[in-house]
Amino acid sequence: MPANTAPDQADTPAGALGPTALVLGAVAAACMWPTLMLLPVMFLAGGLAVTFGLMGAHYARRGIGRMWTAVTGAVLGATGLFFPFVLLLAP
Repeated sequence: MPANTAPDQADTPAGALGPTALVLGAVAAACMWPTLMLLPVMFLAGGLAVTFGLMGAHYARRGIGRMWTAVTGAVLGATGLFFPFVLLLAP
């Protein structure tokens, strides 16, 4: 008979929110490079990274997932999301 197969608290899908936010935030931040100025990708990846990062931080405070991946993804996503507005409003 196999060992206990009950799911652990860290086995929930919420544990993947931080790494997903980190990857999407890196994509959004990479789109800020002048030769890769892909505005639709930057907006979508940035918005999703901020959303997933904040949800990941919420669950990380409850002990599911890691806080640093969620916060880093949210910061990179916010940078990629608000960068076009900074360029448009710059004198």
